[in-house]
Amino acid sequence: MKVRVRRVYDPPEPEDGVRVLVDRLWPRGVSKETARVDEWPKGLTPSTELRRWYHAGEGSHEEFARRHEAELTEPEASELLDHVRELMAKGPVTLLTSAKSPERSHTAVLVRLLTADQR
Repeated sequence: MKVRVRRVYDPPEPEDGVRVLVDRLWPRGVSKETARVDEWPKGLTPSTELRRWYHAGEGSHEEFARRHEAELTEPEASELLDHVRELMAKGPVTLLTSAKSPERSHTAVLVRLLTADQR
């Protein structure tokens, strides 16, 4: 697999390849130099409304994932997904997030969509 998820707070590793921040907000307490982010496509992140809805505990992770996946069908997000797929075709890509549990965040949706055609 040419895409992996890491927390932005973890130190960069040589095998990270292209480091893509997939959070809408810049992570607290991390300088741009320390994070070594190569790209920050905010259009791949959940909308502010969806993010607030989910963090308020108003719905399940499954519903959040379904809604986020629907947002990713919009033209801008679709183009950004294609761009990340192009990066993956050239080498490793690491999706960076500040989420404490990336597997229960929007990054799981991104990984599923990015790797769907690799299975």
